[in-house]
Amino acid sequence: MKVILHIGAHRCATRNFQNYMTRKGDQLSQYGIAMMGPDRTRKGLLHGIQPGALSVTGRDPVTRAKGRIALQLCALRDAGTASLVVSDANMMGKLEQNLSLGQLYPGAGEHLSRLDHAFGGAVTDVMLNIRSPESYWASAMAVRLEQSLRMSNARTLERIAEATRSWRDVIHDIYCAMPGARIRVFAHEVFASQPEAQLSAVTGVNCPAVRGRFRLNSSSRLPELRADLPERFARLLPEGDGRWMPFSEAETASLRESYYDDMMWLVGGADGLAELVEDPNKSDVKPDNNTAAEHVSQDDLTRGPLHDPDTGRLAGAG
Repeated sequence: MKVILHIGAHRCATRNFQNYMTRKGDQLSQYGIAMMGPDRTRKGLLHGIQPGALSVTGRDPVTRAKGRIALQLCALRDAGTASLVVSDANMMGKLEQNLSLGQLYPGAGEHLSRLDHAFGGAVTDVMLNIRSPESYWASAMAVRLEQSLRMSNARTLERIAEATRSWRDVIHDIYCAMPGARIRVFAHEVFASQPEAQLSAVTGVNCPAVRGRFRLNSSSRLPELRADLPERFARLLPEGDGRWMPFSEAETASLRESYYDDMMWLVGGADGLAELVEDPNKSDVKPDNNTAAEHVSQDDLTRGPLHDPDTGRLAGAG
């Protein structure tokens, strides 16, 4: 049985993917595909794996977690499950920690190493969704602004833009934490509206497609932010109808350049650490690593028009 960890990242249409698997659960079960989402991972399944409050029972929480997970995996194997997807963006770390430190998942290696230990080395595959950092951070900041009325200042924005840690470093951490797992990377700009393609790539099954576009848990656009926020915050927002971009043009360019470098590294084979999954709708012929860079433009990697139309707001992918 494949044990696939879908670890996010946050603000990369993780909720869309989970919603797809829930909606198509009956059909997917016919292919032997099952999912455990946040309703399972955050309500007992992974309790005790990460450091936290000590157990009042005196029993080792990690040992209990290992036993609990082993029982679940055994039951699924006995039921004929071919692929289990465990999906929760918090497995890499909390989004709030990223915002507080201005870094991409600085504790990802430690978090995932503990998970690998708790799963007894059963994890076979890891799914990682990445996004151009200026859009990732802007989406995260917009959500935090709406939820907790906290707006990042110029110093924080500058620190994020100058940070040297990128998705490449996150992938290195994942590989070191789970060296036995196959790591597949999905660009948010390509796959946000294609959850079935993501699932097909990791399971080898031609999964049922979604009908129409749907977006969940998106960050609001500027008109909605101005309407929903208290006046003292609304007046700090720029004019316009698009998404809020808190970074300066220079900071945005720096973040995009970092993403482009990461994507070129992935297209070139990522030093054998991970695989960049290509858009299944782009071409019937898969280019090899030596020519793949010719098929990736910087504009395609950063603007993300396919999943983020300017007209209509159905629900959002971030």
